[in-house]
Amino acid sequence: MPKPSRISDAEWNVRQDLAACYRLVAHFGMDDVIYTHISARVPDSNGHFLINPYGVLFREITASSLVKIDLDGKIIDDTEYEINPAGFTIHSAVHSARHDAACVLHTHTYAGVAVSSLKDGLQPCNQWSLQFHDRIAYHDYEGIALDLGERARLIADLGSAKAMILRNHGLLTAGGSVAEAFILMHNLERACRVQVTIQSTGQAVNPVAPEVAQLTARQYERGDSNRRAGQIQREWSALLRYLEPPIPSSYRD
Repeated sequence: MPKPSRISDAEWNVRQDLAACYRLVAHFGMDDVIYTHISARVPDSNGHFLINPYGVLFREITASSLVKIDLDGKIIDDTEYEINPAGFTIHSAVHSARHDAACVLHTHTYAGVAVSSLKDGLQPCNQWSLQFHDRIAYHDYEGIALDLGERARLIADLGSAKAMILRNHGLLTAGGSVAEAFILMHNLERACRVQVTIQSTGQAVNPVAPEVAQLTARQYERGDSNRRAGQIQREWSALLRYLEPPIPSSYRD
């Protein structure tokens, strides 16, 4: 789809990544009909961010259909759509306080909600979960996120973490790019799925030594920013290929 003239190249690039992120969330079964939300900060703007048009399936979202709003919930550009009020509460909170968070992703998956409902939350029982060892925040459930007063408490609980479990509710990640937010969520979701699977067996869990858990978490975040960014982009490019039309069998050889 060609870029509308009113949208800058930088914003269009973010819109394309965000639309792809919505479709990847749907592809991997992490969507919840028209609920939950993913937002991305608009480059070079005064607190504007993009969020999904309320009522549209994640698999249907396009770069041009995303709704641009400000931190007060005002819609910036003309659109036929509204936004989800609960989505505004959560995402405006993070974007207002965490300027390093270019993208915020929130889900209500079976595994994520299950782990968020456990007293001990996410356990260091598999490699995916060890990425978040001592690096995940928790926020207590306060009802559907419609009270703007909750934003201050959510921000305080999130702190500088890139991942948070919303107790009895779901999961949240905050990345320096759309790609990073999705990859963090993909790994966090898989960690929750594995944990729920392990716990369903009723068998004893093989423990991971605390020093090994810390080592693994550091390994995930180790390296200079260029190397880390390069790894994220490499994985993101591969993920985007899930959205490409399948190659006909006659052309595969």
